[in-house]
Amino acid sequence: MLNQICRELPVVFPVHPRTRSRIADFGLPLLSRDFFLLDPKPYLEFLALQRRATVVITDSGGIQEETTFLSVPCLTVRENTERPATIELGTNQLVGRDVNLLRREVLKIAAGQRKVAKPIAPWDAEPIADFLCEPV
Repeated sequence: MLNQICRELPVVFPVHPRTRSRIADFGLPLLSRDFFLLDPKPYLEFLALQRRATVVITDSGGIQEETTFLSVPCLTVRENTERPATIELGTNQLVGRDVNLLRREVLKIAAGQRKVAKPIAPWDAEPIADFLCEPV
């Protein structure tokens, strides 16, 4: 499906080494010059990639939160999420394993039909800030 999606939008895929190995093991073809496999990125570089994305496709709960905070559309390839606020108030949508739904949603987002995030209370910001501000 990613090969199909890159006909509409360039695909930038920071690939975990294990995933890269599995791609090679299965002989999966990457057919387009608009499909970019990158080495894993440090956190801030990865956030910068997300911030500039038209859409993020993930199965990561943390990335669901980050894209909502960044107001970037997110399509989650899972059947459920432990972060329902990202769907209810955020930019996230579950597409499960339905590759046709994934493609339809990517095309809608590429055409400008996207969810807009509403304000979400910080998940962990206050306890972390309180901890950091405590006297030593």
